[in-house]
Amino acid sequence: MKKFFKILAYILGILLLITIGVVIYYNIVVDIEEPQPKMPAIANDTVVKRQGYYSIGNNWIRESESGLFEVYVEGSDMERGVALGKMEKGLMYFQEKVFVDQINELIPSQTYVSFLKYLILYFNRNLSNYVPSEYKTEIYGEALECTHEFDYIGTPYERQLNYHAAHDIGHAMQDYMLVGCTSFAAWDDKSEDSTLIIGRNFDFYMGEEFARNKIVTFCRPEHGYKFAIVGWAGMIGVLSGMNEAGLTVTLNAAKSDMPTSSALPISLLARQILQYASTIEEAYVIADSSKTFVSESLLIGSAKDKRAAIIEKSTEKTALYKPNAQSLVCANHYQSEAFAKDERNIENIQTSDSPYRLKRAEQLMEKNYPINYKKAVAILRDTRGLNDANIGLGNEKALNQLIGHHSVVFQPEKGIMWVSTSPWQLGKFVAYDLNKIFQSANPSAEIYTRDLEVAADTLINTPEFANFLGYRNTKKILLKNIKDKVFIPTKSIQSFTKMNPNIFQAYEIAGDAFLNNGKADSAVCYWQKALKLEIPKVAERKKIEEKIEENQKE
Repeated sequence: MKKFFKILAYILGILLLITIGVVIYYNIVVDIEEPQPKMPAIANDTVVKRQGYYSIGNNWIRESESGLFEVYVEGSDMERGVALGKMEKGLMYFQEKVFVDQINELIPSQTYVSFLKYLILYFNRNLSNYVPSEYKTEIYGEALECTHEFDYIGTPYERQLNYHAAHDIGHAMQDYMLVGCTSFAAWDDKSEDSTLIIGRNFDFYMGEEFARNKIVTFCRPEHGYKFAIVGWAGMIGVLSGMNEAGLTVTLNAAKSDMPTSSALPISLLARQILQYASTIEEAYVIADSSKTFVSESLLIGSAKDKRAAIIEKSTEKTALYKPNAQSLVCANHYQSEAFAKDERNIENIQTSDSPYRLKRAEQLMEKNYPINYKKAVAILRDTRGLNDANIGLGNEKALNQLIGHHSVVFQPEKGIMWVSTSPWQLGKFVAYDLNKIFQSANPSAEIYTRDLEVAADTLINTPEFANFLGYRNTKKILLKNIKDKVFIPTKSIQSFTKMNPNIFQAYEIAGDAFLNNGKADSAVCYWQKALKLEIPKVAERKKIEEKIEENQKE
């Protein structure tokens, strides 16, 4: 017996030493070194309330009557970061809380959340090695004003740096419906005035609250071109943007394997391009010289080149898709010869909704040539399928999936960009003339150009849209009740499908609800109805077919 306890103590001692070693090693390798910049004079200033806006130094922030927040920031990396942190402090707290709450909702187990935190910190242990020092310093300046409420996740700087990588992980998880963006461009004869015009939907979805506070930032950096971007508080990377040289950048996720190690977040690569490139070739050189850890298509528009092209980037190679045409469409798969035999891309084309959306965009463009900004907005708002088929509101095969964070239209040669307002792409589009804003913007009044405004979509006032909102709310309730094994009245299930009768998911969920109630026959009937409708992904169709096979009586 004594020998047994000695052996046990010996084993436990070894395990303890291993555990201590792992902890020490972990703390060493995930210790992200923070920048040590010289504090600028603005760090001692406070934000001052003005008539219609708030300012610190020459920087300002205002909430437009459109619901968009507008920010102007200038100076060195640290000056920009400090100014943004001070002006956006409340917005950054709201954005981070929404993000953390969403994670806790998706992963209710605090033990698993804690495990995931350490896993992500380990995964991103080398992240700072890939991020240019300019952007690390800017992020650090912002982080000085971050709350300490979430320090259990990491320091404010670690969190803000990792949130930029979280955007990429969301892209890598494309199969989980976090992203599904579509963009297009037209020029020469395909454009109404022959100048380049670009439209894009950014369908990154992290819940309604996450998309509430959209920010249009106008940046005059110490180095590089002045530029405007659309995003959210704390995000210095570029999702959609245009610079003073008339170069535009928009991101479209492509199919990626789940990344195994960190590299440069794609939004920070886009930021480099927007800040330091003025032509398609210059943008390509920057993209080709950077290592990223997800696959992405970057649609680049150029006033100097008077056309657009797509930089297709994977973790292994970079290609330039520049068709001999006067228009192009970018969805979520690659189109260049360089990726024609890429197995991951072939799988994506065969199994996802990306080719369908590309064809729908091409179809709408063909009907609307020559395209102007109003037609571009109409294309971005389209909720139908091929040949105008009614595929149900919110279908991933539609250009407008009614989940988008924002939509943007650019006219690079004129320096004008239109940004959508809530809800989704359906609110009015407000126009910003970058030339005027960077020359003499007066933040005490509205800075957008009123006579270029595009009115809200009439869909908002229809019974169809009211029913869709009811469908979304009821969907959440039904899914929760199914998860909790709560009995759901048959009338409730039947009325649910009538709220959005052309979308497959309504019948799939109805089938799940009937199965929850112990009515397998009714469940199979509804799943079979779902199969007759437009289903975005092959995996979703197979999942329904498997449920039918498992529950159908011989």
